Amino acid sequence: MKLATLKDGTRDGRLIVVKRDNTAYALATNVALTLQAALDDWDTKEPQLRALAAQLEAGTVQSRPLDARGLHAPLPRAYEWVDGSAYLNHVILVRKARNAEPPPTLKTDPLVYQGGSGDFLAPTADIPLADEAWGLDFEGEVCAILGDTPQGTKAADAGKHVKLLMLANDVSLRNLIPDELAKGFGFFQSKPATAFSPFAVTPDELGAAWHDGRIHLRLKSILNGTQVGDTDAGPEMHFSFFDLIQHLCKTRSYTAGTILGSGTVSNADRERGISCLAERRMIETIEEGKPKTPFMKPGDTIDIEMFDGEGNSVFGRISQTVRKVP
Repeated sequence: MKLATLKDGTRDGRLIVVKRDNTAYALATNVALTLQAALDDWDTKEPQLRALAAQLEAGTVQSRPLDARGLHAPLPRAYEWVDGSAYLNHVILVRKARNAEPPPTLKTDPLVYQGGSGDFLAPTADIPLADEAWGLDFEGEVCAILGDTPQGTKAADAGKHVKLLMLANDVSLRNLIPDELAKGFGFFQSKPATAFSPFAVTPDELGAAWHDGRIHLRLKSILNGTQVGDTDAGPEMHFSFFDLIQHLCKTRSYTAGTILGSGTVSNADRERGISCLAERRMIETIEEGKPKTPFMKPGDTIDIEMFDGEGNSVFGRISQTVRKVP
């Protein structure tokens, strides 16, 4: 099942069900007005939404053509946005970029931070940038939307709490990060609003590509019309979503609608390319002594998308342009 949120002038939009080929949708407001409302009562609403999705595929319910420009992020705002850093190659490279050593618990204790969740960017929204000196970078990620998840949840039981999957562009302002982390209190100004893919899908839509708490598909990143990344999101996700959930739930529970990110998808094989510019700049530093690739500037574009084995766009395309703001 594939869900999305239609812009309607309100903060949270209207819930829709989307055809598997991404061409049309049906309003789902008779089931739940918003995606958050559906997640709040998922055991009841999910079967109703699946029935509507089946009607949409069969052509037995009123549908309308889909234009991704009319969509919010699936959750335009969320109770919590928790982002991990589950790809160790990324952790190692970006730590080198700021002359920092990876933590000694790199392979045993996941890295996570809590980002702002009150105002996400739509999948086709511009990325606002006030100052090029801040070092704007894209970050292609995979994400899970959780249902109610109790404290003490273990990895072995975490799968039932993953209700939906989607993609993210977790925008970073790289040149603000070192000074913030030097304070010993984490990211804040360096992590502006995150954008999410047009569609959130139930894990079963991925078939065999969803297993062991990982999405075993490739994530494509296209910068200014040129593909710069074709990274594999599966094998090198050291901590699975199930592992991350266990880590999160050690000391507290999470409410339905919590979004959990994987961190930047990254592969050790450099032929796979990049899902963020910081990695390319670090590789240039290692190989040539200094970075030469600039960070993003106004007018630059980034597209992030994931395809299944038959070439279908699973989550739709994040397609954004950097825009100068005062």
